[in-house]
Amino acid sequence: MAFTKRGALGVAVCAATLAASAILGQTSALAQSIEEFYRGKTISMVVSSSPGGGYDALSRVVARYLGKHIPGNPSVVVRNMPGAGGIVATSFINKIAPRDGLTIGGVQNNTPFEPLFGTKEADYDPTKMTWLGTPSVETGLLIVWHTSPIQTLTDAFKMEMTAGASGANSTPSFYARLLNELLGTKIKVIAGFPGQNEAYLAMERGELDSYGVTFWSSLTSTKPNWLPEKKIRILVQYGPEKETDLPDVPFAPDLIKNEADRLLMEAAYAPLAAGRPFVAPPGLPPERTAALRKAMMDTFKDPEFLAEAAKQQLQVDKPRSGEQIQAQIQRVYEMPASVAERLRKIAQTY
Repeated sequence: MAFTKRGALGVAVCAATLAASAILGQTSALAQSIEEFYRGKTISMVVSSSPGGGYDALSRVVARYLGKHIPGNPSVVVRNMPGAGGIVATSFINKIAPRDGLTIGGVQNNTPFEPLFGTKEADYDPTKMTWLGTPSVETGLLIVWHTSPIQTLTDAFKMEMTAGASGANSTPSFYARLLNELLGTKIKVIAGFPGQNEAYLAMERGELDSYGVTFWSSLTSTKPNWLPEKKIRILVQYGPEKETDLPDVPFAPDLIKNEADRLLMEAAYAPLAAGRPFVAPPGLPPERTAALRKAMMDTFKDPEFLAEAAKQQLQVDKPRSGEQIQAQIQRVYEMPASVAERLRKIAQTY
């Protein structure tokens, strides 16, 4: 269809007017105070797992209290977006979600590091995303059943020990191989167990010495009687910090003297340091980033939140700020290329 000069001029004027209105609207929104912006709004919290799991349960508790700590008291609704071990939701937050502070996510702690592992589906840059905080961090444990001939970590250097896992590239398999690589343990991974519970049952039957990795939060919530009843021994612990309830258990980072190995260990346990992280898209207005990060930390200290989390046996006792998570992720991605190469080899080549 042909335009007359007058028609073309009218279209140009209209387009210019719309563009100016958009800029004015954006400027007006940015000029609002945090309270004015969030009043009457709804924040969408995208959860990277299916309903009913641990991440979903934690995210829903956080969602119930987060709004009251944001000026303007917006409501927070949860939307589940499972897929690819959290990568689908993380990619959505990075690429598609509006960058206005009204969409946040609760994602698995592996997702910030999948690009480092060379996962093709993880085509996002976690260093540019807006990390908001986590209510706790994880501590990894190497445990053995009490009937195992392996009594100490020194025994694990000398004798082969069997450890169950779901698959060759699962998290338990990865950490078992990491300990073999860095500490010199002789863990033999037996893959094919549907999950942790089935591997634990095999331990009780004497068919396995261990499970590839047991997290302290999982042990205390699912098998709280094992330690008091001396059903297991904990040979070593690892993660961003030593578990205060396990003062006599060796801490793997303290056992590593070689600098290259130390960096590899730090990169490998970085997901544990991320805990159960909450995140927002990149490029948020700085004042909204600050408000969301403060609200998240205030939520983690809220007595009502803590009481509800305790009822659901959710670990929320070691919060880390968004700034701390952001700095940890940045540090890992700035490590020498040789660290990433070793990490990918341990993660994917078996």
